[in-house]
Amino acid sequence: MPLSLVREGEPARVNRVGGKEETRKFLENLGFVTGSMVTVVSQAKGNLIVNVKEARVAIGRDMANKILVG
Repeated sequence: MPLSLVREGEPARVNRVGGKEETRKFLENLGFVTGSMVTVVSQAKGNLIVNVKEARVAIGRDMANKILVG
């Protein structure tokens, strides 16, 4: 399921990062790599604040839809 559907406070493991090569590289540089654990801290108006690799990252819903978690 896409990261945008994960509930606040629920940890999830990244299974795959989709999108164009440029988008995948951008998300991987932020820490969204296969196998990493992420937790949605909050959601507001389609934007997400996510804990990934001991850092908080803000991403939009369109980017969150490209990150598939399980």
